[in-house]
Amino acid sequence: MTFLSYVFMGVYGFVLLILCAYGFHRYWILYAYWKHRNPRPFTEPSLPRSLPPVTIQLPVYNEFYVLRRLVESVCALDYPRELMEIQVLDDSTDETCRLAQDVVAEARMKGFDAHCLHRPSRDGFKAGALAWGLTQARGRFIAVFDADFTPPPDFLKKTLPYFQDPSIGMVQTRWGHLNAGYSLLTRMQAVFLDGHFILEHTARYRSGAFFNFNGTAGIWRREAIEGSGGWQSDTLTEDLDLSYRAQMAGWKFIFLPHVVCPGELPVDIHSYRSQQYRWAKGSLQVARKLLGALLRRPVSWRIKLEACAHLTANLGYAFVVALALLFFPSLIVRQAVHWSVIPVLEVGAFFLTVVSIVSFYGVALKEIYPDWRWRCRDIPILMAFGVGMCVNNSRAVLHALFNVPSSFERTAKFNVHLAGEPWKGKFYRNRGFSYGAIELGLLTYISATFLWAFEARMWTSLPFISFYLVGFAYIGYLSFNHRWGGAFQFLRQARSPT
Repeated sequence: MTFLSYVFMGVYGFVLLILCAYGFHRYWILYAYWKHRNPRPFTEPSLPRSLPPVTIQLPVYNEFYVLRRLVESVCALDYPRELMEIQVLDDSTDETCRLAQDVVAEARMKGFDAHCLHRPSRDGFKAGALAWGLTQARGRFIAVFDADFTPPPDFLKKTLPYFQDPSIGMVQTRWGHLNAGYSLLTRMQAVFLDGHFILEHTARYRSGAFFNFNGTAGIWRREAIEGSGGWQSDTLTEDLDLSYRAQMAGWKFIFLPHVVCPGELPVDIHSYRSQQYRWAKGSLQVARKLLGALLRRPVSWRIKLEACAHLTANLGYAFVVALALLFFPSLIVRQAVHWSVIPVLEVGAFFLTVVSIVSFYGVALKEIYPDWRWRCRDIPILMAFGVGMCVNNSRAVLHALFNVPSSFERTAKFNVHLAGEPWKGKFYRNRGFSYGAIELGLLTYISATFLWAFEARMWTSLPFISFYLVGFAYIGYLSFNHRWGGAFQFLRQARSPT
């Protein structure tokens, strides 16, 4: 019994150490950001006298609510029409097909070289659509915008000048948010993305590490796409895959944090789940596909180490779930073993995870918003929210590790901006996986664990357990509310007197 107890506590300690390692990586990102926060002075390049032809690709699949907004924003780009080609890559299977034809016809009447390209099948999903469109494109540079984005009018004039350096393969701009204030869910997403772009992208770009095209709001040199193997559909994150292959081939990327391209955040938790599943699984698929080749490349160990942390970061979700499951038995074993190093590890893990998250997102908010102190109130909820998503993202991690097949599910958007705008009665609602039952089941388990730890006076465990309590409760509630809320609202309206 004593031997098994020590083995168990060793496993528990190992899980804490892994979480500490990923927390330490956030500190490295912060260090790299502050080190390169003020880049060397340079003159922003100006547009060349001879402007190049540009193809703008708009991959679309059943985006009835946002397609017109997308095409109109692209038509508003400040660039000569004769040098712009617009491709609506329409894989839709619903009335979006007719809408795509209509908006393209309207654009052509205004003098734009616009085309609606509808494939006979969805082979390769988004990657397949982009690759198919590229074979018919006439532009030397390829800009990509997902259906939920609205590029600013000066997008091309802000990004194209950097391609005068022949080594530049891609320019990525920062995502903005059309509906960050819609709900607590969208506020959380906005903070996550602000941290990713402001800190991660900036730190990686300015320190010389690899970073990635984010699938939208960026522009490629056509030669970089074709010379790096083109768009490939063997992972769920074709953007991350091509980004690493291009940089491994020697192409350089640029990130422009001052150029903001707004997009619509998912308002439905099930759509957000499917998006996070795709990103988490895809990053591990890219790690399996490319890390071995990257480690054999003649690049610095620092770039290799950062790439490993970047591509495997979602493994942390699996360890967050493991920690949740180990909490209760660890409390029982600790009463028998009295292993003093475990409380030390718990305090260290708390510092390297919780404090690193507070610092990470606090700095990101400070860099963007004048009222950043007020916005920091969301960070504790953000941490609980991230913990609550660990079941969904761990499922993605396991599917990637064991090569479980899954299809590409796009994130549904409803063209809602302001709080109170309805969306539950619209189609495209994703019914989601598990409907929150798993999170609410774990909430019961974690509640019992919290009570046990409190009675046993194991104070170092309580902060971690509290985040699990709030996170599982919130995600479980949203899952049931967004799954059934529309039906309940319909029943209430049906029963109300007219």
